[in-house]
Amino acid sequence: MLSIIVAKAKNNIIGKGNKLIWSLPEDLKRFKKITSGHVIIMGRKTFESLGRVLPNRKHIVFTQNLDYKVNDENVEVVNSMLQIQEYIENEEENFVIGGAMIYNHLMPHVSKMYITEINEEFDGDTFFPKINLDIWKEVSREKGQRNELNDLDYDYVNYERK
Repeated sequence: MLSIIVAKAKNNIIGKGNKLIWSLPEDLKRFKKITSGHVIIMGRKTFESLGRVLPNRKHIVFTQNLDYKVNDENVEVVNSMLQIQEYIENEEENFVIGGAMIYNHLMPHVSKMYITEINEEFDGDTFFPKINLDIWKEVSREKGQRNELNDLDYDYVNYERK
């Protein structure tokens, strides 16, 4: 089963120059808590932007570059949807973590979305797809805690496919 986890601005921006635009330490803690012990699926640029292999997670890096290699037992490089199929069909929850092309490509196969909605607009070059409410149902919403380290207005919103 595939789930998406993402933080996005009101205007669906998720990044700029292959980097996050905002700093929300509480959201990063939530990301770690939700994804730890699971498979995380991402594109090559997202993987490279992490700067390291995240602990306690198997990384699936989806790239069209057939020569791309990562020398780490916790990283598997895949080049086709056929190689992703086992994660789509698996009963375990597997998380799609970006970027935009991967979100768009895998969205039809996703059952749940864990979205941090930042309630302002940002300038960026990477967008999350528009959420079609004919397909998705909001199942929970929790106000994020604003403080000196998390100086944005945000909500944690979970969606399930109808």
